[in-house]
Amino acid sequence: MELKLALKIDDLDNVATIFAEGLEEGMVVEVRDKRGHSERIPLKAAIPYGHKLALCDLKEGDLIMKYGECIGTASAAIPKGDYVHVHNLKARRGRGDL
Repeated sequence: MELKLALKIDDLDNVATIFAEGLEEGMVVEVRDKRGHSERIPLKAAIPYGHKLALCDLKEGDLIMKYGECIGTASAAIPKGDYVHVHNLKARRGRGDL
């Protein structure tokens, strides 16, 4: 079976971007970083192409890091392998109140 791919761009990142279609709960993705390291992570949920995968367990309030930058905070606990999106991420950019 061909492994599906996700990329971790920066060492600080705690999410990776999915680069595959049709990913469903229980499937395994291979997360690669710029150094050539890889890790296989089973999915806790279906994740669409271009969306984010949690690389570690995140607690509510933890910073979500992508491309080495904080893109928001976890609005709920997010287990490793779960889908990270608007249902569990509170954006910090463009709000005007932070």
